[in-house]
Amino acid sequence: MAMTASRPTGHPGYRETLPRRPESVATARRLVRTALAAWDMEELADDGALVVSELVTNAVQHARSEVIRLVVSRPGPATVRIGVVDRSKAAPQHRRSGNEDASGRGLVLVAGLAAAWGTDQLPWGKRVWGELRREDSR
Repeated sequence: MAMTASRPTGHPGYRETLPRRPESVATARRLVRTALAAWDMEELADDGALVVSELVTNAVQHARSEVIRLVVSRPGPATVRIGVVDRSKAAPQHRRSGNEDASGRGLVLVAGLAAAWGTDQLPWGKRVWGELRREDSR
């Protein structure tokens, strides 16, 4: 599997185009952990890894293209936004899942961990994102 390097972009941020494959979840987790370490925000690493895992997993399962785009940005000094862009225009749906279901809890986890989350419609698809904030800034 070819590894892609993270590249700092914008005001500060990281972006990476990943193949729409289950293996990309681990790459996305590493990118989020790297960004948080670079920003001295390691206390958000576990929550960030879980949020990005759920968002990338949803894109892998439902996107319509061969690639997805991960964007990790820092819109404020205590806030990190993790976004996943794909070519599907279908908004993510909360699903009811039973105790025996293997999936269907991703957005519930994102909503529980994130200070805010949402979906931005784009001309070619959508961006689903979650924001994490340091405890002292909530």
